[in-house]
Amino acid sequence: MASDILVIEDDPGIARIVCLYLERDGHRVTAVGDGISGLQAARELDPDLIVLDLMLPRLDGMEVCRILREESDVPIIMATARVDEDDRLAGLDLGADDYILKPFSPRELAARVRAVLRRTARQTDAAQPSLLEFDGLTIDLKNRTVNRGEAKPSLTPTEFRLLAALATEPRRPFTRDQIIDKVFGYDFDGFDRTVDVHIANLRRKIEPDARKPRYVQTVHGVGYRFGDA
Repeated sequence: MASDILVIEDDPGIARIVCLYLERDGHRVTAVGDGISGLQAARELDPDLIVLDLMLPRLDGMEVCRILREESDVPIIMATARVDEDDRLAGLDLGADDYILKPFSPRELAARVRAVLRRTARQTDAAQPSLLEFDGLTIDLKNRTVNRGEAKPSLTPTEFRLLAALATEPRRPFTRDQIIDKVFGYDFDGFDRTVDVHIANLRRKIEPDARKPRYVQTVHGVGYRFGDA
């Protein structure tokens, strides 16, 4: 399925090759070369996915990601030459859905774009109810919205998939590997701390007190579970 993709990359050569490969997949691609222009294009185009370079002129990728996450839940793949795990986790902590390390193969990036678009597609499992209701929390699987009382937390696509995966089987403990399979897919080559970062972000948004989780609970020695205890 063709999607609108925004590439924010300051290296013209890399941007040209990325656009070529994504257009071969049938996508409509727009490329811009700096952070300020990237923010403007994201607001004007409302793309289905953004490929975001970390090191950008005028406004770096981390700041672009932070601002976008205040305005939108658009899927973001962050491209970074920084190999330090903490740098990658920082991007995920800001709300990026995936990352790819530079230098990368354009075919690998195209595959990641396909995977993220697949994972973020609005699919409803007919065997599941479209509305999950717990004490103080309502999850609308069809419209992909969450209400906590009067509050309406804005979740990223990854955060929503994570919450839905746990909440559709309440009180069942999931290991991090099981969460990766359900939420990120078998093609994900990240690391266990990726799950922990997304769990922490999710708790900050839906828990009355993130320090004492009510909904997304830690199962020591195993992983996590959903329980409205």
